[in-house]
Amino acid sequence: MTRLTGRALRVTILIGESDLWHHRPVYTEIVHRAHAAGLAGASVFRGIEGFGASSLIHTQRLLSLSEDLPVAIVIVDDEDRVRAFLPQLDELVTEGLVMLDDCEVIRYVGRERAK
Repeated sequence: MTRLTGRALRVTILIGESDLWHHRPVYTEIVHRAHAAGLAGASVFRGIEGFGASSLIHTQRLLSLSEDLPVAIVIVDDEDRVRAFLPQLDELVTEGLVMLDDCEVIRYVGRERAK
């Protein structure tokens, strides 16, 4: 079981929902690579409205514009492990925003495996 408490680094990646890497959603590829790298966890959050470098507003309010909503992927782990993962993001995120923040983890508890 991964243990994580105290000082950590959070990486937040903001991309479009329709961004693809080899016919697969970029957010899915990031989560699977984070899992394979043994990072503590990764979560994907779907935005309901936003805009980025393209300056186009993406919203779910209008059906015709409901595609390519903003997506945020959040990963938290020890700084060394997160920084070691960053080159993979360089490969995957060709358009979007990658942010790093120092944070403090006060509780990280997993489920016990069924026996």
